[in-house]
Amino acid sequence: MALVSEDIARHPALRRHVQAQSRTLLQTYEANPRLASVFATQQRWLMAHIGLALYFNREPDDHRKGLTSARFMDDICRHSVASRNTADAFLREMLHYGFIRHLPIKYGRIRPFEPTAGTLETVAGWVMAHLRTLDSLDSGFRLAAFVAQPDMLAKLQPLVADGLLSSHAVREPRQTFSLFTWLDNGGIVMDWLMSGVDPDHADLGRIPTGVVSIGDFANWLKLSRTHLSRKLGDAEELGSVGWLGQRGHSVMWVSSEFYQEYMTAQAVKLAIIDAAFDNCVVTSQAS
Repeated sequence: MALVSEDIARHPALRRHVQAQSRTLLQTYEANPRLASVFATQQRWLMAHIGLALYFNREPDDHRKGLTSARFMDDICRHSVASRNTADAFLREMLHYGFIRHLPIKYGRIRPFEPTAGTLETVAGWVMAHLRTLDSLDSGFRLAAFVAQPDMLAKLQPLVADGLLSSHAVREPRQTFSLFTWLDNGGIVMDWLMSGVDPDHADLGRIPTGVVSIGDFANWLKLSRTHLSRKLGDAEELGSVGWLGQRGHSVMWVSSEFYQEYMTAQAVKLAIIDAAFDNCVVTSQAS
């Protein structure tokens, strides 16, 4: 049985395992910042999942039913993720940086796309990081099963995409979390902040992080210091972040409420991935 978000959120070891997960995702970012950044804002993250799902759900003998510009933009608009212009620009960016490529076939003016090997490897790594967390919560063997079945990513990812797109908690995150989901590399910003939190200190009202210098933080993230400072200022006005001493020159803290928002969001995401994994296993056993 798949774990549900409420059970995940209540698990006594969740904080420590999510911290390990965040550090793994940060390593992925360091290895390929441009590709990892695709998954670091909510809108781009959802657009990427829609594109991957279209590719994995393609008809083997008719790629017009796979990832094409028209189908991608239609799905983006149908799910109210972005405008057609934004979807088109995103697809062009993915093509420009080699994250997708045209298939060597054409159907009139239709030129289908496919993700490149590096993209699929990164997506598989993202899935594996979350399966490892789930295994840590219940001593399961999801990661081993995923690694043993190379074709499972093609079955699992569309189910994950469906779960994310249909989740109100994912689409309408809480106040502070929402601030960062629309910031360039905002997901990485939150992972960085939370990865420096000692889980034993997570019950404090103001929880110290490992962040001291906004400049160093912005440089590592390839973000504008001004833009990051503005977002942190917005979060500070909400009482969600602050500094233990002089602003920008001492250790930053996050509020217990913001920390809980982050952990709740992780629990929701993990539950969606686990439900998709469970569906894949049940389907595989039935066939």
